[in-house]
Amino acid sequence: MSEAALEAIGVSAGYGGREVLSGLDLALPEGEVLCLAGHNGAGKSTLLKLFFGLHPPASGRLRLRGQPLTPRPNVMAAAGVAYVPEGKGVFPGLRVHEIFTLALSAIQVTKEDAAARIDEVVAALPAIRMFWTRRAGTLSGGQQQMVSIGRALLLRPSILLMDEPSIGLAPKLFQDLLQPIRRFQQERGMSILLVEQNVREAFAISDRVAVMKSGRIIFRGVPADLADNTKLLEMF
Repeated sequence: MSEAALEAIGVSAGYGGREVLSGLDLALPEGEVLCLAGHNGAGKSTLLKLFFGLHPPASGRLRLRGQPLTPRPNVMAAAGVAYVPEGKGVFPGLRVHEIFTLALSAIQVTKEDAAARIDEVVAALPAIRMFWTRRAGTLSGGQQQMVSIGRALLLRPSILLMDEPSIGLAPKLFQDLLQPIRRFQQERGMSILLVEQNVREAFAISDRVAVMKSGRIIFRGVPADLADNTKLLEMF
């Protein structure tokens, strides 16, 4: 396995005294897509929040490319980490092009660079052109999800954390979304930690897979190891 872009070592965390993660170990290999699967409530979303600094661990260690990490959203963004939360995650009163402009203004790029970044994201996700001037609040859930992903890709992250990107998307639209993300990832050498319930579609673009149950990793391997649906269902 290649060097870990992000790593959790013996991490525990919870909410209000209820433990959600229990001594969890997970490494996201550099330049690969790791699909994190598991039943609802297994702790997958909590782990992503820990990595981005949105929730503190109770114990354990986090590392970014081998270095000790105390994550905060601004620190992670500055380090090239982008996070696409579950659900919509957009400003409903802003038009799509305004959301993109706002995201780019936060990293202070030149007009030429901003235009190039927008062009490459829209080329990867061409459906965004159809609602470019609409307010995000008028879009469907799937369209809003696409905008949220596009906004993250604008930042040209080296690490992308994605939480349930299929929510609100029809199966065909989800398929059409994943392939451009995979091309984007391969072209730029991104590392992606993908939390997804629609595992068959997610496995198609993943290099590795890990399965969570009750706050722990119970399986590590490659998608081909779980080609048998029976084996996968037994883990859930």
